[in-house]
Amino acid sequence: MEPARPRVLIVGAGLAGLAAAQRLLLSGGSRRFSGLRVLEASGRAGGRIRSGMFGNKVVELGAHWIHGPSKENPVFQLAMEHGLLDEEAMSEENQQVEAGGHPVGPTVCYSSQGQLISSDIIDSMRILFFTLLEESREFLHADKVPVHSVGEYMKKAIVQQMKEWTDDEKTKSLKLSILNLYFKLECCVSGTHSMDLVALGPFGEYRMLPGLDCTFPNGYEGLTNCIMASLPKGTVLFDKPVKTIHWGGSYLEESTGRLFGVQVECEDGEKFLADHVILTVPLGFLKEHYKTFFYPPLPSQKVAAIKNLGFGTNNKIFLEFEQPFWKPDCEVVEVVWLDESPLAEPPGDLKTTWFQKIPGFIVLHPPERYGHVLCGFLAGKESEFMETLTDTEVLTTLTQVFRRVTGNPQLTPPRSTLRSKWHSEPYTKGSYSYVSVDSSGDDIDVLAQPLPEETYNSKTPGLLFAGEATHRTFYSTTHGALLSGWREANRLIHIYDKSETLHAML
Repeated sequence: MEPARPRVLIVGAGLAGLAAAQRLLLSGGSRRFSGLRVLEASGRAGGRIRSGMFGNKVVELGAHWIHGPSKENPVFQLAMEHGLLDEEAMSEENQQVEAGGHPVGPTVCYSSQGQLISSDIIDSMRILFFTLLEESREFLHADKVPVHSVGEYMKKAIVQQMKEWTDDEKTKSLKLSILNLYFKLECCVSGTHSMDLVALGPFGEYRMLPGLDCTFPNGYEGLTNCIMASLPKGTVLFDKPVKTIHWGGSYLEESTGRLFGVQVECEDGEKFLADHVILTVPLGFLKEHYKTFFYPPLPSQKVAAIKNLGFGTNNKIFLEFEQPFWKPDCEVVEVVWLDESPLAEPPGDLKTTWFQKIPGFIVLHPPERYGHVLCGFLAGKESEFMETLTDTEVLTTLTQVFRRVTGNPQLTPPRSTLRSKWHSEPYTKGSYSYVSVDSSGDDIDVLAQPLPEETYNSKTPGLLFAGEATHRTFYSTTHGALLSGWREANRLIHIYDKSETLHAML
């Protein structure tokens, strides 16, 4: 007699969940796995991939770039297969650029006193900052680290560098202010409030792929739409927030007389039974709900990983101008707040200083598509505070900033604004993960470990974990999310490949 087909349930229709569903269906689909369903808490697919309309323009409120668009990047490969990229992004030349995950291009840098800062001093400080940042990746396999965090390491190195500076005090102060700008930028890249929170030892484990970071001309959601279109209608159930996952038990389905190891209870009271559940919810959600979301409670090691790994907020603010105050070839507008220093305590009053945490604004290109739009990035507590303000308050404050830094008190305000609010999103509670000073790469592996933990002779795992925070070297990225979804789908496929082989032999 043929064994009953295993039933798989996926929680979360972000990229990890959709990738897992597609991989399972491609492996034999309904012939192998019965009743595959994806439960999505919100009314849309894509998770932290979210393209939005800004007037008549498509902009990215979530994931912005394909980081490292080259042959090793599965997001890039899928985007190429589906024809979602322009020719320049797909060129061999672009795939070979070593950009290190940071935007490149012509930059204008203003000071908070309304002056343009010389590109020479900007370039020298940029080189110093990124040289020290690369140095901080070199402690990966060290027996002992000199300090706990990337921030502490870099600040100690800057103090040493300053001993060789022969400038006057004003120039030294300016150099420190510029370095502080790059600390703010790196907070946005790492999704953290401060680089003092990012662990030094594991920092080099994050792997950057070659390729000049590129965007989707018609929106990142084109990728998730393509995956959604490949799934049978009704596979994804929307507005189905999960309340509790009951795992490691034995639940009877009366209509079939079958026993299942997992029961998923939704907020609306509906219950789903499954042999396996692939959980792809963000780490920020787990941090807030792990105590009530699982029954029985998770093992202490898993709880420790959830609590200790970092998960921060990085938001975007889009501003549309009637006319640009920047030159046509400009790609980044940076703002240096004078008298700030990475060696000093940051200002504590978020209400009056939140906007000073914005390191700069990228110019959306090409202007034929976007008009005159700037996109500012803002990370940490200041970013979370910004979410509490009204659009008018944000627009008024940033108009004052632009008038101040350009030295033009008559500068026309932006005519509209749009921003993300990832910390306020109830099913996300932030943007993406990082390895905090309280954690290590081992915590990522613990988070990814299925339950019950696989031991000799144990039953197959009922609860599997995916999402960017479960990928040890590509955490915080869309390709990390995609690969994690494939990993858990492959885990189940492998289990049933072995099972089918055994069944055929008997």
